[in-house]
This record gives sequence, structure tokens and C-alpha cells, in this order.
Amino acid sequence: MLTGGLFRGIDASASGMSAEKLRMDIISENIANANTTRTSEGGPYKRKFPIFTPRRQEPLFNIPFVKMPITIESGQGVRVLRIEEDKVEPKLKYEPGHPDANKDGYVAYPNINLATEMINLITASRAYEANVTAARNAKQIMMKALEI
Repeated sequence: MLTGGLFRGIDASASGMSAEKLRMDIISENIANANTTRTSEGGPYKRKFPIFTPRRQEPLFNIPFVKMPITIESGQGVRVLRIEEDKVEPKLKYEPGHPDANKDGYVAYPNINLATEMINLITASRAYEANVTAARNAKQIMMKALEI
């Protein structure tokens, strides 16, 4: 992790790119398992999604007699807090010949909406591109500063 003030913008963009890459991987896994009716944990596949949080703010200065340390409010980046499973009930389809059908002939399918997953994938892709652009601009600013 680059911690200098000069590289802070690139570091924040890099953390955003890592987070969005993970998000795209999870969305791809959701799409690939949209019709998985049997998992090793039992039951149909459950949709997953990441929970992001800002990186921990580190104090810039600790001033005696001041209770709150001075921190940077932005530009710290993001990290993945955890990956959660969706609690939505699975979709039931009547398919009595399916090997995973219950005694009434219904099969439990993951409750994954492909349109929603594609929208999330496009959003993650755009966020990744925005972070690439921000990192590229920060690099150009540093290069211009070296020319002075």
C-alpha cells in the first residue's frame, strides 16, 4: 500500500479497481449458477454480493488536549467488508421429472434475475473504468509536476 500523499489518489483508485474486480467476479459467479439446483451445502445456489466499506481513516495529527484526531475525510479508498448471501427464497418450478424435485414435483431454483445481474455488471464495469481514469489522471498530474 502506498501511503505517501503523492500517491494517495492512485492508491484509492487501485483499491476501487480491486473492489470492482471482485464485484464483477461475484456477479459472473451468480450468472453462471443461475440454474444450479444442487450445491455442496444443500439446496439451490444462493446469490452473493459484496459489502464495501471505506478504509479505516488514520489520524493525520494527534494534537494534545483535542479529543478528535484530525483525519482525511476522503481519498482513503475502499475495502471489502464481507461477502453476503441473498436471503430471498428460491423460485419453485413444477418439474416432476427433475432429479432435484421434491415430493410434490417442485424444483427450487436460485432466485437470480439475469437482467439485474447484467445491470450490476455494467455498473461495476463503469466504476472500474472511472477508477482507471482517475489513476491515469493522477499519474499525468505527477508527470506534469516533474516537468516544472
